Amino acid sequence: MTLPRQTRRQAASQTFPTRLGALLLTASSLLGAWAWAAPAQAADPSLVLRLLDRHSCPGCALQDADLVQANLQDANLKQAKLQRANLSGARLDGANLSAADLSFTSLAGASLRGADLRGALLLGTDLREADLSGALLDRQGLAQSHWRQARGLELSQLGYAALHNAGVEEANQGRYPKAEQFFGEAIRQLPEAAISWIARGIARTEQGKTTLAAQDFGYASVLYERMGDAIAAAELKKASQLLLDDPKAAKKAGNGLGSQLMGGALAAFQFLAPLAAKALVPLGI
Repeated sequence: MTLPRQTRRQAASQTFPTRLGALLLTASSLLGAWAWAAPAQAADPSLVLRLLDRHSCPGCALQDADLVQANLQDANLKQAKLQRANLSGARLDGANLSAADLSFTSLAGASLRGADLRGALLLGTDLREADLSGALLDRQGLAQSHWRQARGLELSQLGYAALHNAGVEEANQGRYPKAEQFFGEAIRQLPEAAISWIARGIARTEQGKTTLAAQDFGYASVLYERMGDAIAAAELKKASQLLLDDPKAAKKAGNGLGSQLMGGALAAFQFLAPLAAKALVPLGI
Protein backbone atom coordinates (compact mmCIF):
# COMPACT_ATOMS: atom_id res chain seq x y z
CA MET A 1 0.00 0.00 0.00
CA THR A 2 1.37 3.45 -0.92
CA LEU A 3 1.01 6.08 1.75
CA PRO A 4 0.34 9.77 1.07
CA ARG A 5 3.62 11.67 0.83
CA GLN A 6 2.69 13.98 3.70
CA THR A 7 1.86 11.05 5.99
CA ARG A 8 5.10 9.25 5.15
CA ARG A 9 7.11 12.39 5.83
CA GLN A 10 5.30 12.97 9.14
CA ALA A 11 5.96 9.49 10.46
CA ALA A 12 9.57 9.40 9.35
CA SER A 13 10.58 12.83 10.61
CA GLN A 14 9.52 12.58 14.25
CA THR A 15 12.54 13.79 16.23
CA PHE A 16 13.08 14.15 19.96
CA PRO A 17 12.64 15.96 22.24
CA THR A 18 11.41 18.94 20.19
CA ARG A 19 8.47 17.03 18.69
CA LEU A 20 7.82 14.68 21.59
CA GLY A 21 4.73 16.59 22.65
CA ALA A 22 3.13 16.03 19.26
CA LEU A 23 3.64 12.30 19.61
CA LEU A 24 2.14 11.74 23.01
CA LEU A 25 -1.11 9.85 22.68
CA THR A 26 -2.55 9.47 26.14
CA ALA A 27 -5.62 7.89 27.62
CA SER A 28 -7.00 11.37 28.15
CA SER A 29 -8.19 11.47 24.54
CA LEU A 30 -10.37 8.41 25.10
CA LEU A 31 -11.57 9.67 28.46
CA GLY A 32 -12.42 12.98 26.85
CA ALA A 33 -14.38 11.25 24.13
CA TRP A 34 -16.31 9.30 26.75
CA ALA A 35 -17.07 12.44 28.75
CA TRP A 36 -18.37 14.25 25.66
CA ALA A 37 -20.30 11.35 24.19
CA ALA A 38 -23.81 12.44 23.38
CA PRO A 39 -26.36 10.88 25.72
CA ALA A 40 -28.62 8.31 24.08
CA GLN A 41 -31.91 6.78 25.07
CA ALA A 42 -31.90 3.22 26.35
CA ALA A 43 -32.77 0.53 23.86
CA ASP A 44 -36.42 -0.10 23.17
CA PRO A 45 -37.23 -3.51 24.78
CA SER A 46 -39.26 -4.45 21.72
CA LEU A 47 -36.19 -3.99 19.51
CA VAL A 48 -34.12 -6.16 21.83
CA LEU A 49 -36.75 -8.90 21.67
CA ARG A 50 -36.91 -8.57 17.90
CA LEU A 51 -33.16 -9.00 17.66
CA LEU A 52 -33.12 -12.04 19.92
CA ASP A 53 -36.05 -13.61 18.07
CA ARG A 54 -35.18 -12.86 14.44
CA HIS A 55 -31.41 -12.29 14.68
CA SER A 56 -31.94 -9.25 12.51
CA CYS A 57 -32.22 -5.60 13.42
CA PRO A 58 -30.20 -3.50 10.96
CA GLY A 59 -29.96 0.17 11.86
CA CYS A 60 -31.80 -0.37 15.14
CA ALA A 61 -31.28 1.92 18.13
CA LEU A 62 -29.90 -0.52 20.69
CA GLN A 63 -27.91 1.84 22.85
CA ASP A 64 -27.26 0.58 26.39
CA ALA A 65 -28.93 -2.75 25.63
CA ASP A 66 -28.23 -5.66 27.97
CA LEU A 67 -27.25 -8.53 25.69
CA VAL A 68 -24.86 -10.40 27.95
CA GLN A 69 -24.13 -13.89 26.57
CA ALA A 70 -26.83 -13.47 23.93
CA ASN A 71 -26.80 -15.93 21.05
CA LEU A 72 -26.58 -13.69 18.00
CA GLN A 73 -24.77 -15.94 15.58
CA ASP A 74 -25.09 -14.67 11.99
CA ALA A 75 -27.21 -11.76 13.21
CA ASN A 76 -27.73 -8.79 10.92
CA LEU A 77 -26.77 -5.70 12.88
CA LYS A 78 -25.56 -3.61 10.00
CA GLN A 79 -25.46 0.10 10.96
CA ALA A 80 -27.01 -0.69 14.33
CA LYS A 81 -26.50 1.82 17.13
CA LEU A 82 -24.99 -0.21 19.95
CA GLN A 83 -23.20 2.47 21.96
CA ARG A 84 -22.48 1.35 25.53
CA ALA A 85 -24.37 -1.92 25.02
CA ASN A 86 -23.27 -4.89 27.09
CA LEU A 87 -22.46 -7.78 24.77
CA SER A 88 -20.02 -9.47 27.12
CA GLY A 89 -19.74 -13.15 26.35
CA ALA A 90 -22.19 -12.86 23.46
CA ARG A 91 -21.96 -15.21 20.49
CA LEU A 92 -21.63 -13.08 17.38
CA ASP A 93 -19.90 -15.52 15.03
CA GLY A 94 -20.59 -14.51 11.44
CA ALA A 95 -22.61 -11.49 12.52
CA ASN A 96 -22.88 -8.48 10.24
CA LEU A 97 -21.76 -5.51 12.31
CA SER A 98 -20.57 -3.44 9.38
CA ALA A 99 -20.89 0.31 9.95
CA ALA A 100 -22.36 -0.34 13.42
CA ASP A 101 -21.63 2.12 16.21
CA LEU A 102 -19.94 0.11 18.97
CA SER A 103 -18.51 3.06 20.86
CA PHE A 104 -17.74 2.07 24.47
CA THR A 105 -19.59 -1.20 23.95
CA SER A 106 -18.47 -4.18 26.01
CA LEU A 107 -17.56 -7.17 23.86
CA ALA A 108 -15.35 -8.69 26.53
CA GLY A 109 -15.17 -12.44 26.08
CA ALA A 110 -17.51 -12.33 23.08
CA SER A 111 -17.06 -14.66 20.13
CA LEU A 112 -16.75 -12.68 16.89
CA ARG A 113 -15.32 -15.39 14.68
CA GLY A 114 -15.81 -14.35 11.07
CA ALA A 115 -17.87 -11.31 12.04
CA ASP A 116 -17.95 -8.35 9.65
CA LEU A 117 -16.69 -5.26 11.49
CA ARG A 118 -15.76 -3.21 8.46
CA GLY A 119 -16.73 0.40 8.89
CA ALA A 120 -17.75 -0.17 12.52
CA LEU A 121 -16.95 2.56 15.03
CA LEU A 122 -14.89 0.96 17.80
CA LEU A 123 -14.04 3.95 19.94
CA GLY A 124 -13.25 2.74 23.45
CA THR A 125 -14.78 -0.68 22.68
CA ASP A 126 -13.82 -3.39 25.18
CA LEU A 127 -12.52 -6.40 23.25
CA ARG A 128 -10.60 -8.07 26.06
CA GLU A 129 -10.58 -11.86 25.66
CA ALA A 130 -12.86 -11.54 22.61
CA ASP A 131 -12.27 -14.06 19.82
CA LEU A 132 -11.66 -12.19 16.56
CA SER A 133 -10.50 -15.17 14.49
CA GLY A 134 -11.31 -14.50 10.87
CA ALA A 135 -13.13 -11.25 11.63
CA LEU A 136 -13.21 -8.65 8.85
CA LEU A 137 -11.64 -5.42 10.06
CA ASP A 138 -10.61 -2.08 8.61
CA ARG A 139 -6.97 -1.10 8.76
CA GLN A 140 -6.67 1.10 11.88
CA GLY A 141 -10.19 0.03 12.84
CA LEU A 142 -9.04 -1.14 16.26
CA ALA A 143 -6.70 1.77 16.91
CA GLN A 144 -8.95 3.39 19.54
CA SER A 145 -10.32 0.20 21.09
CA HIS A 146 -9.07 -2.08 23.87
CA TRP A 147 -7.88 -4.91 21.63
CA ARG A 148 -4.66 -5.95 23.37
CA GLN A 149 -6.04 -9.11 25.03
CA ALA A 150 -8.22 -10.16 22.12
CA ARG A 151 -7.67 -13.64 20.68
CA GLY A 152 -7.28 -14.74 17.08
CA LEU A 153 -6.10 -11.34 15.92
CA GLU A 154 -3.45 -11.17 13.21
CA LEU A 155 -0.95 -8.34 13.68
CA SER A 156 -1.17 -7.62 9.96
CA GLN A 157 -4.78 -6.54 10.55
CA LEU A 158 -3.64 -3.65 12.71
CA GLY A 159 -2.41 -0.27 11.53
CA TYR A 160 0.98 1.27 12.13
CA ALA A 161 0.01 3.48 15.07
CA ALA A 162 -1.74 0.68 16.96
CA LEU A 163 1.27 -1.60 16.51
CA HIS A 164 3.86 0.96 17.53
CA ASN A 165 1.83 2.06 20.53
CA ALA A 166 1.39 -1.55 21.64
CA GLY A 167 5.16 -1.93 21.48
CA VAL A 168 5.56 1.14 23.67
CA GLU A 169 3.23 -0.32 26.30
CA GLU A 170 5.03 -3.66 26.28
CA ALA A 171 8.42 -1.97 26.57
CA ASN A 172 7.26 0.19 29.45
CA GLN A 173 6.29 -3.02 31.26
CA GLY A 174 9.69 -4.55 30.56
CA ARG A 175 8.29 -7.12 28.13
CA TYR A 176 10.92 -6.50 25.50
CA PRO A 177 10.46 -9.62 23.31
CA LYS A 178 6.80 -8.73 22.76
CA ALA A 179 7.73 -5.07 22.26
CA GLU A 180 10.25 -6.10 19.61
CA GLN A 181 7.54 -8.08 17.83
CA PHE A 182 5.13 -5.14 17.73
CA PHE A 183 7.80 -2.68 16.61
CA GLY A 184 8.90 -5.10 13.90
CA GLU A 185 5.39 -5.35 12.49
CA ALA A 186 5.02 -1.56 12.70
CA ILE A 187 8.22 -1.21 10.68
CA ARG A 188 6.92 -3.63 8.06
CA GLN A 189 3.87 -1.42 7.62
CA LEU A 190 5.73 1.90 7.67
CA PRO A 191 9.45 1.36 6.97
CA GLU A 192 10.17 5.09 6.95
CA ALA A 193 9.10 5.61 10.59
CA ALA A 194 12.42 6.28 12.30
CA ILE A 195 10.73 6.30 15.71
CA SER A 196 9.94 2.59 15.42
CA TRP A 197 13.47 1.67 14.31
CA ILE A 198 14.88 3.45 17.36
CA ALA A 199 12.33 1.88 19.69
CA ARG A 200 13.01 -1.62 18.37
CA GLY A 201 16.73 -1.00 18.70
CA ILE A 202 16.28 -0.17 22.38
CA ALA A 203 14.05 -3.22 22.94
CA ARG A 204 16.67 -5.42 21.30
CA THR A 205 19.49 -3.86 23.28
CA GLU A 206 17.67 -4.64 26.51
CA GLN A 207 17.58 -8.30 25.42
CA GLY A 208 21.28 -8.39 24.63
CA LYS A 209 20.70 -8.47 20.86
CA THR A 210 23.36 -5.85 20.33
CA THR A 211 24.18 -6.64 16.71
CA LEU A 212 20.54 -6.41 15.66
CA ALA A 213 20.08 -3.29 17.77
CA ALA A 214 23.10 -1.71 16.11
CA GLN A 215 21.52 -2.41 12.73
CA ASP A 216 18.29 -0.72 13.83
CA PHE A 217 20.09 2.38 15.10
CA GLY A 218 22.19 2.40 11.94
CA TYR A 219 19.15 2.39 9.68
CA ALA A 220 17.44 5.05 11.80
CA SER A 221 20.59 7.11 11.23
CA VAL A 222 20.15 6.70 7.47
CA LEU A 223 16.54 7.87 7.73
CA TYR A 224 17.52 10.99 9.64
CA GLU A 225 20.31 11.68 7.17
CA ARG A 226 17.80 11.49 4.32
CA MET A 227 15.66 14.04 6.13
CA GLY A 228 18.61 16.39 6.45
CA ASP A 229 19.01 16.02 10.22
CA ALA A 230 22.76 15.46 10.28
CA ILE A 231 23.10 15.80 14.05
CA ALA A 232 20.53 13.13 14.92
CA ALA A 233 21.97 10.91 12.21
CA ALA A 234 25.45 11.23 13.66
CA GLU A 235 24.30 10.45 17.21
CA LEU A 236 22.42 7.35 16.09
CA LYS A 237 25.42 6.20 14.08
CA LYS A 238 27.54 6.66 17.20
CA ALA A 239 25.13 4.51 19.22
CA SER A 240 25.26 1.82 16.55
CA GLN A 241 29.05 1.81 16.53
CA LEU A 242 29.24 1.67 20.33
CA LEU A 243 27.25 -1.56 20.31
CA LEU A 244 29.35 -3.09 17.55
CA ASP A 245 32.60 -2.14 19.28
CA ASP A 246 31.63 -3.74 22.60
CA PRO A 247 30.79 -7.42 22.05
CA LYS A 248 30.51 -7.90 25.81
CA ALA A 249 27.75 -5.33 26.03
CA ALA A 250 25.10 -8.01 25.65
CA LYS A 251 25.97 -9.37 29.09
CA LYS A 252 25.03 -6.03 30.57
CA ALA A 253 21.69 -5.79 28.80
CA GLY A 254 19.75 -7.26 31.68
CA ASN A 255 20.93 -4.34 33.79
CA GLY A 256 19.38 -1.82 31.48
CA LEU A 257 22.14 -1.29 28.94
CA GLY A 258 19.64 0.25 26.55
CA SER A 259 18.77 2.90 29.10
CA GLN A 260 22.42 3.48 29.95
CA LEU A 261 23.39 3.82 26.32
CA MET A 262 20.61 6.21 25.50
CA GLY A 263 21.22 8.24 28.62
CA GLY A 264 24.95 8.41 27.91
CA ALA A 265 26.00 8.66 24.30
CA LEU A 266 22.71 10.23 23.22
CA ALA A 267 21.89 12.31 26.26
CA ALA A 268 21.51 15.46 24.22
CA PHE A 269 18.65 13.91 22.26
CA GLN A 270 17.08 11.89 25.06
CA PHE A 271 16.45 8.93 22.77
CA LEU A 272 14.77 7.01 25.54
CA ALA A 273 11.81 9.20 24.62
CA PRO A 274 10.49 6.81 21.93
CA LEU A 275 9.66 4.30 24.64
CA ALA A 276 7.49 6.92 26.30
CA ALA A 277 6.09 8.32 23.08
CA LYS A 278 3.17 6.96 21.14
CA ALA A 279 2.82 7.50 17.44
CA LEU A 280 0.06 9.89 16.46
CA VAL A 281 -0.72 8.90 12.89
CA PRO A 282 -3.89 9.70 10.90
CA LEU A 283 -6.35 6.84 11.04
CA GLY A 284 -6.64 6.83 7.27
CA ILE A 285 -3.40 4.86 6.88
